Amino acid sequence: MKNPLHAEFCADLATQHRVSIVHNERIAQSTYRLRFEAPELAQRITPGQFVMVRLSGCDDPILGRPFALYDTVLSDTGDAIGLDIVYLVLGKMTARLSAMQPGQQLDVWGPLGNGFTPSPAAHLLLVAGGIGQTPFPAVAQEALGQRVYGHPPRFAPRAESVTLLYGARNFSYLAGLDDFERIGVRLQISTDDGSRGHHGFVTDLLKFELANSQTPLQVLCCGPEPMMEKVAEICDHANAPCQVSLETPMACGIGICFSCVAKVRDAAGEWDYKRTCVEGPVFEASRIEW
Repeated sequence: MKNPLHAEFCADLATQHRVSIVHNERIAQSTYRLRFEAPELAQRITPGQFVMVRLSGCDDPILGRPFALYDTVLSDTGDAIGLDIVYLVLGKMTARLSAMQPGQQLDVWGPLGNGFTPSPAAHLLLVAGGIGQTPFPAVAQEALGQRVYGHPPRFAPRAESVTLLYGARNFSYLAGLDDFERIGVRLQISTDDGSRGHHGFVTDLLKFELANSQTPLQVLCCGPEPMMEKVAEICDHANAPCQVSLETPMACGIGICFSCVAKVRDAAGEWDYKRTCVEGPVFEASRIEW
């Protein structure tokens, strides 16, 4: 086994930038979409990767926070020049971020993490709970052949169809539905209170989709850990391949502090701690020791 401090495990391709906010708008209950220009980041990042964001000139909170790529922003000539991230206001950092205006500055470093691994599948099932839908607009556009990400551009097998199974506490927290419809993603919604779609858990929708699928599929999942654990269990029972993007709290984002470790099994079935920020955040669901 290689030393975990080996160079291949370090985020040595990440770069740091001071960026200006272009837009910061509310799109659902306590949910905001933030845009900033960062051409170098935008040209290199791939679906499922993330960036660390810190408020410039502010030492409270002193640490940055991880935010998944929602999508890249293109110039009139089709070049990637900026990033969109979508976040839920939960604590001091996101509360202060939600009050920031265009022109104010942020410190951003990335791209970070491994992202989702494109896999050949006729039907791509995206399972999201809470704010877990944020990595999926880029995933869906890549899978449907609408966008290319990374430098050099990476190859992604084409999916015939993409379905988003999206669960939230109530309809007011559903964010970005128009974006997914514009891409051509089929939407299946669940809410805890029945205010929209299925009255129940998003895992109920997953069971139905897996039971009625007639084509090879791939499941990608992001959201609260109990939900992802249940998704992993359902996919294992159905023999369906599944990747999960862990939402483990992070401090540095570059593999130094070891605060974001998760228990991950190897091919022999033995588990060890892996850093979500560099060896993840995406893992095969069957390898996680939940």
